[in-house]
Amino acid sequence: QVQLVESGGGLVQAGGSLRLSCAASGVRFSSNGMGWYRQAPGNQRELVAIISTGGSTDYADSVKGRFTISRDNAKNTVYLQMNSLKPEDTAVYYCNIVDPNYPGRRWGQGTQVTVSS
Repeated sequence: QVQLVESGGGLVQAGGSLRLSCAASGVRFSSNGMGWYRQAPGNQRELVAIISTGGSTDYADSVKGRFTISRDNAKNTVYLQMNSLKPEDTAVYYCNIVDPNYPGRRWGQGTQVTVSS
């Protein structure tokens, strides 16, 4: 059974940094692209960053140059380093397998990031 546990969120002032972690189990982790997503109140969940099995990355325009996604296949963990945070980055952040058809794909509880101005 797929399990994803996000951590590392919190309250930070604008301009600050946070590092999110996501521990995955029940997943062929090294064989799958992983992504970080976020959902702000009243908004749909959006894709923030993705990392391929080979380590290639891509980002939403809104976070390019500020966020960095990385993975540690030995630990089945994906990270999101967030720098120069802005109030509009406030959201619940989730990680997940990029492939929407992965058997048993499910969402974790996410981790709240709040950026104060």
